[in-house]
Amino acid sequence: MNPTWPFLVFGAIVIVLVLAILGLSYLLGQRHKDRATGEAYEAGILSTGSARLRFPSQFYLVAMLFVIFDIETVFVISWAIAFGDLGWAGFIGVSVFIFILLAVLIYEWRNGALDFGPDGKKILKAYWKMRKDKTVQSSKKTTRHEVVVN
Repeated sequence: MNPTWPFLVFGAIVIVLVLAILGLSYLLGQRHKDRATGEAYEAGILSTGSARLRFPSQFYLVAMLFVIFDIETVFVISWAIAFGDLGWAGFIGVSVFIFILLAVLIYEWRNGALDFGPDGKKILKAYWKMRKDKTVQSSKKTTRHEVVVN
């Protein structure tokens, strides 16, 4: 007897159920085309403008980094749960895994992938330059004195 027949039966049952649900929703579902059917509903407030906003690619990069390090957490926690069974081989494996992730984090940091806001050094440099310019201008104003001799 072939051991794959339970999987085939399960797959057939899933396909039949999906088709039945889709067919029943098509037959029993309401079809209407009112004025507000195609409009977005936002808590009763009329929408103004388009909902299609462009996001910088930095947001997607942050999302990918979050997913990567979130999956790292899952692996490290599962290793911690099975620590007694894995022994030193598991410890060495998770140490290599964490080392690789730290190397990736340092690489991303050096390439500027974690720079979310303006550069602090540039802001301080501009601030000191502005302060220096103000002191030079104020010193020029105060050094002009007219001396009147009678």
